[in-house]
Order: sequence, then C-alpha cells, then structure tokens
Amino acid sequence: MSEVKRETSRTGVELATREWLPAGPPKAAILIIHGLAEHSGRYEHVAAQFVDRGYAVHAYDQRGHGESGGDRTHVDDWQVFLDDVEDRLSAVAFEAKLPTVMYGHSIGGLVALDYCLTRSEVLPELLVLSGPAIKATIAKWKQVLAPILAKVLPNARLPLDLEGHQLSRDAAVGEAYFSDPLVETKATAKFGAEALEAQQRVGERMAMLAIPTLVIAGGNDEIIPPQSSHSLGELAVVDRKLYPSLRHELHNEPEGPEVVKDIADWLDSKLG
Repeated sequence: MSEVKRETSRTGVELATREWLPAGPPKAAILIIHGLAEHSGRYEHVAAQFVDRGYAVHAYDQRGHGESGGDRTHVDDWQVFLDDVEDRLSAVAFEAKLPTVMYGHSIGGLVALDYCLTRSEVLPELLVLSGPAIKATIAKWKQVLAPILAKVLPNARLPLDLEGHQLSRDAAVGEAYFSDPLVETKATAKFGAEALEAQQRVGERMAMLAIPTLVIAGGNDEIIPPQSSHSLGELAVVDRKLYPSLRHELHNEPEGPEVVKDIADWLDSKLG
C-alpha cells in the first residue's frame, strides 16, 4: 500500500496525500480527486493499473474526508476545495515536470470541472471525469431544505441515503464501503448547499471548457444520472463513453480493469 503523507493547506488544514510511481520515467502525472464521503485509499487498485501503464499517480483526501483534517463532509466555502486542487496540482506539476492529468470521480468530478472552468493559474493538460456530479439524484426535500438549513444550522448532518448496490454490481464493494471507518454516511447542510451552487455555476460555464476531456458514465448509475453529462459530451473538446450496464463506481465494477484500460488508452492517444 502507498504511504500516507501530510501536507498543510493554505488554511492550515492538514491533507493526507498519496503517490504511486512507475519503475521507469513516467509519461505524465495523474491527480485523482475522490468522491463525496470516501477517500483516496479506495483508489489503490486504480493507481496500480495506471502505474503499470507508465503513469505517476497522485491523490489526496479532500478536506473533511478520510485521513485529512477538517470537519467531516462539511465546507463553509466551496472555494477552499478549489484552492486545495490548485495547490496539489501545482505541487505535482512542479515535482514531476510532466504533463498533468486531473481525474475526478463523482463530487470529485464536480470539483475538477468547477476548477477547470473558474481557475486559470495552473491547469491540467487533460481532464478525466468519472460519473461527474453535475446533477445528482437528490431527494427534493434535501434540495429545498439544504439551502435553508445552511443559513440557520449549517452543520446539521443529513443522511446520504446511499446503498451498496448503487456503487457496483459486485456486492463486496458495497460491503467494504460501509465497513470502512474512513467512509462517512452523512454530509452537512452547508456542504449540500455549496455543492448545489457549484452545480449551477458549472452548468452556466460548461460551454467554456477548453481542456481535452474524457467523460465516462455508467448507464445504470442511480446516483448520477448518465444523461446529466450528455450536454457535456456534445462539446468539441469532450469524448464521452457510456458503459450501459455499469453503476456509479465504474472503476469498482467487475469490468473496472477494462474501464481503467480505456482511460489509459485515451490518455496515451492524447499524449502521443
């Protein structure tokens, strides 16, 4: 397993970071941004496959997640997520001196896309979005209640109502997820309100995307409807691949190795 290191963010919150390096000179450096309530340690097998293809892989636990500091699955200001991305991407780019790839899954995909549409100081050469949370399947009462609670009870914790079978057709994935002490099952009202604002911002700016992007989606994803990324897939800079029978965590489906291979093949084709 990869060694967990600590980096101090610009707000003083410690972020847990991981890296996986190939034996020889890497082709590029991939920065993985994980989804809501999970952590970067769940991507060990994904990183290993990229490493076998000659890529250096870096990841971190977003603040409030996994082994990083911060209030659990809470954020007062969404921009600190983007600040963390900027700092981690800058560090990876400086250290590796290679082309960089940003790979965001679910909420991590929303963070990555929001970053690429609103920041300009440090950008990746390529972007990969896996089931990006552009529009999630959220109960109506949460959509209505979260912005209200965010103002009066911002730390109120709401259930995520996630079920194991929604992640993968492999039952072991769900079992491991809910037995993982680093996985959360709730998020705060303020987090939800900030995420909804980020979704609106991304929707308004989506046509501005200029980075070559691969979007992958599961046709049986009950968490992030696959049709939510359809308009993104129509952009000239975007290639979109739909896996009809797969669920939310495409990399954790029985076909996961094939999915990661497809991503690596796409990266190879773009990097020449």
